[in-house]
Amino acid sequence: MKLAVLYRCLFAVALTFLTGCAGPRNTLTQVCTIDALLAGAYDGQVPCSTLTRHGNLGLGTFDRLDGEMVVLDGRVYQVRSDGRVYVPAAGLTTPFAAVVSFVPERSWALGGGATFQQFQTQLDANLPGTNVVCAFRFTGSFRQMKTRSVPAQTKPYAPLVEITRNQPVFDMGVCHGTLVGFRLPGFVKGINVPGYHVHFLTADRSAGGHVLDFALDSGTVEVAVCSRVNILLPTDAGALKDIDFSRDRTEELKKVEQ
Repeated sequence: MKLAVLYRCLFAVALTFLTGCAGPRNTLTQVCTIDALLAGAYDGQVPCSTLTRHGNLGLGTFDRLDGEMVVLDGRVYQVRSDGRVYVPAAGLTTPFAAVVSFVPERSWALGGGATFQQFQTQLDANLPGTNVVCAFRFTGSFRQMKTRSVPAQTKPYAPLVEITRNQPVFDMGVCHGTLVGFRLPGFVKGINVPGYHVHFLTADRSAGGHVLDFALDSGTVEVAVCSRVNILLPTDAGALKDIDFSRDRTEELKKVEQ
């Protein structure tokens, strides 16, 4: 009898994964790992249509590293290296992304010309410590916004740190829009980005990218603490076979993020 119950439970779990049902709210779901991306694993693994079943807010990149991803209100946006925003096909895949079924738990006003670094300091002061997984969204106006994107790559793929040396950078000046991001603990090293990882999308959905710096005017930040992390690994057993995961890529990641 107990064995039959166990089988039913296992079947229910398997059915959840097969049908792509989203997990509990404020559960972070990510595709692959950041170290795999740093090493050049740019081939897409999960379609955008599957990604949005796991969350309505997030960020990432696309197959062959073709631009920066912003997931906002359940829609996926692609900021390509020409600086323009596209709505990708549902079947377009991602090699790395992180999304959450975002339900804000706290919100407060921010502004006063705060820089990206000051924004991080203010969020840290209002979060329950640095060892929690946090998702956030800031909607408002900016005095200045600086972002980047990356162009699609061809094989053999170069490491990400080499590609970002010549990345297109966009200075937007005064603009309105939304920051989408995560503040992650140090223990995610190698799996995701410790600290802050933030992407931006303008209110008119015309520009955005990976955030390098900004100056706030005014707006509202909403945050949620995540108590669960799901990782979707490649189903192809050979997809990661040539990557040395014992290598410390901390310095590479710092250069890529900045």
